Amino acid sequence: MFDWEDLRYFSVFAQEQSLSAAARKLKVDHATVARRISALEASLNLKLVDRRPRSYELTADGERIAKLGKRMEVESFAVERSALAGQAGAVGEVTVSAPPALACSLIAPHLGKLRREHPQLSLQLLGNLGSVSLTRREADVAIRLSRPTEPDFVARKVATIAFALYGSADYLDRTPADQLNFIAYDESMEQTTQQVWLLKQAADRPILLRSNDLNIQAMAAKAGVGLAALPYFLGEQYSLKPAAISGPALEREVWLVTHNDIRHTASVQAVMTFLAQCLAPPV
Repeated sequence: MFDWEDLRYFSVFAQEQSLSAAARKLKVDHATVARRISALEASLNLKLVDRRPRSYELTADGERIAKLGKRMEVESFAVERSALAGQAGAVGEVTVSAPPALACSLIAPHLGKLRREHPQLSLQLLGNLGSVSLTRREADVAIRLSRPTEPDFVARKVATIAFALYGSADYLDRTPADQLNFIAYDESMEQTTQQVWLLKQAADRPILLRSNDLNIQAMAAKAGVGLAALPYFLGEQYSLKPAAISGPALEREVWLVTHNDIRHTASVQAVMTFLAQCLAPPV
């Protein structure tokens, strides 16, 4: 009988297509992943990978076992979700994934309230720019800036966040409109709604700073580097001044998302109620 852990390591490798990427995901070194794959091959008496000088490539048998392993992994996550759904009361740990700016500015300052109301509940709050997998339980609840389309997910719109072009008051006062410079996302965020809107506003004017972190962009704007497309709460937090824009303003919907299997779990409901309160627009 093979070791289930060996199959799990192999399945992650098959999904990531490299030892180093699988090692990062599993939080181990690449030698451990290679050792686990070798152990699975020995148990099954099958060659699952071709070992090449700079990479491992799946064999035909490896492809077949990887597909079976993926199905088994999906079922294992279903077992975990079922176990979470069976818990009584708001206890245990709930993992939340949120855009870093929202996590830092709107959620983290209020964590004491969640602790006081649910002392047996612990929260893992992850700042993620991309989407995590709720099916694979990379998070139990996700905050997204667009409505999800996955059939097994349930979503609730909790807010609409207004964006504007923000700069320091001094920079805006002393810089003619046709000489304003801009602060933008880096290439990893090139297709986001905010970036597309900003680039339209900038037209052909210079982008003097690029960063994937909105707090860095806000600090640069405060330092007089240029204008950044920021949500209203960062503009207020850094005492920035909104600039004139051309065309329609930018707004993003905020959605709370969870897997249907755990939507009625007391701990998940408690966290989602808390998050909705944190994200609710100011009165």
